[in-house]
Amino acid sequence: MGLIIAQILTGLANAGALFMVASGLSLIFGVTRIVNFAHGSFYMLGAFIGYTMMQVLPGAIGFWASVLLAGVAVGLIGVIVELLVLRPIYRAPELFQLVATFGVILVIQDLALMTWGAEDVLGPRAPGLKGIVRILGEPVPKYDLALIAITPFVAFALWYLITRTRVGILVRAATQDREMVGALGVNQAWLSTGVFFLGAALAGLGGAIQLPKGGADLLMDFNILATIFVVVVIGGMGSLPGAYLAAVLISVLNVFGVTYMPQSTLVLMFVVMAVVLMVKPYGMFGREEVAGEHGQVGEPERPIKPAGRKVRLIVAAFLLLMALLPLVGSNFTLVLLTDILIFCLFAASLHFILGIGGLVSFGHAAYFGGGAYAAALLVTYTDTPMEFALMLAPVGAGMAAVIIGWLCIRLTGVYFAMLTMAFAQLLWSLVYQWGEFTGGDDGLVDIWPSEWLSETTAYYYLTLVIGVGGIIFLRHVAHSPFGYGLRAARDSNRQAEAMGINTKRVQWAAFAFAGAMAGVAGGLFVFSKGSIFPSELEIGRSFDALIVVLLGGVKTLSGGVVGGAFLEGIKDVLTRFEYWRLALGLLIIVVVIAMPEGIVGSLRRAAEHLGIVKRPEDET
Repeated sequence: MGLIIAQILTGLANAGALFMVASGLSLIFGVTRIVNFAHGSFYMLGAFIGYTMMQVLPGAIGFWASVLLAGVAVGLIGVIVELLVLRPIYRAPELFQLVATFGVILVIQDLALMTWGAEDVLGPRAPGLKGIVRILGEPVPKYDLALIAITPFVAFALWYLITRTRVGILVRAATQDREMVGALGVNQAWLSTGVFFLGAALAGLGGAIQLPKGGADLLMDFNILATIFVVVVIGGMGSLPGAYLAAVLISVLNVFGVTYMPQSTLVLMFVVMAVVLMVKPYGMFGREEVAGEHGQVGEPERPIKPAGRKVRLIVAAFLLLMALLPLVGSNFTLVLLTDILIFCLFAASLHFILGIGGLVSFGHAAYFGGGAYAAALLVTYTDTPMEFALMLAPVGAGMAAVIIGWLCIRLTGVYFAMLTMAFAQLLWSLVYQWGEFTGGDDGLVDIWPSEWLSETTAYYYLTLVIGVGGIIFLRHVAHSPFGYGLRAARDSNRQAEAMGINTKRVQWAAFAFAGAMAGVAGGLFVFSKGSIFPSELEIGRSFDALIVVLLGGVKTLSGGVVGGAFLEGIKDVLTRFEYWRLALGLLIIVVVIAMPEGIVGSLRRAAEHLGIVKRPEDET
């Protein structure tokens, strides 16, 4: 009994910092509707700033003052980010702002590296709270008990602010109807800034207060990002009580999982989230309207189509150039272009469900990696010819997408996105832990193409044909009756149902089709590299595809292609420098602010102005 109580207390202590960070994210999303990927960076900054201040301010008073000052400092940094990066693009599609926060992550990572160095920082012990207390014979750190006592006061302060003050009334009103709040004369811009300050300050407070338990390092931003999103989604987006209960649930279960089922810790919180969302589609205390109706990809817009001979000639000239490159390019250039073509096909498959269907997936890498593993396993264990394995790669990925899509498709918005991430994480865990079959962390190696494709040039041509052909096929399907039915489900679900379109079935089919096309890209990838590792199924790979789709523009299928080519090409140049993340992050932010419709959307505006592409009103 003593051990169980001690574990529960440890879980409650861990929930303290987690709740502070998650509540900040919940507040920011509730008012601004921004899916703030940079929230983990605010948590990391809180830890580093708190550590620095603790070296200057001695004693118990200095320790707690450092924690509070770290929260305030990070809150002010959050205001700077909101004013300089996010406010200029508030009129852009809401998910497009996610790209900007990704740029902020890269900038903060390198700035933290420049300021504090690459070494991990060991957090100081809290003065007066060193040592342990024995409860039923089991040791419990004194600082854990302090965190358990402090967290309810923080939760009560937030509850009082939100429910008993004028500011809180405005915040609650904005979470339900921002337009009405603006119509009543409230300055929405400064309300968003104030909420962003509070949310970032809470993240910084959480980072600083956990220092005696975990210290600070440059990976803690990504390490906590998935966890806080899971907590917020389980509790319900915008719900503070939900965030607190979810933080306690996840923290306590994780402590017991480490003790009794160590292998479950990789996916335990995702399993809990999947179960909760299948029972309560909008979290324990969430509202349906918070999730959004069609994935927050912006207002419906006529698809962009090449018009006139000039555009066709440009595309033909580009493809001819790609075909002639092996005659003048080096092997390195061909390998780089092969990687770009594969990634563009992967991004285009994600765009099909995001831009055309309004379904935002945070787990699309499951089908890219799934297709790669399907081909690799066939070659490794059955001596299947490379050509046949490549054809079966989309079959394996498509089957996984059929099953996962059936479970996810009844949800919408962020809840749909998080459930896709949960199932993708489950698939990653299966591949990672089933070492005797999948190779585990060592992956599968010696998966090379057939002899006639062993040369770099030959495999480049194969990738060019399949990659470009796959993108054209995606475009053809997007402009077929099926594609128009999918757009109808995105733009007006109720009207589409009234017209006789089974929207859920159409979305499910689109999800499976996009997964199969991602599997094609995965099959090409494994034979180009000769190996496959679990990292290709990780959340980061899914976010890479999501970022390039939004960066290129969600209004046209070419957005994923252009965004993928742009980002992969720029990364190849910038990664040769020490602080490449800083340069890449600043470049992404500049592109987002300068091109709020994405690269393709902004280029189309310029083409319309020059008369290269017809305006929508000219096509009617």
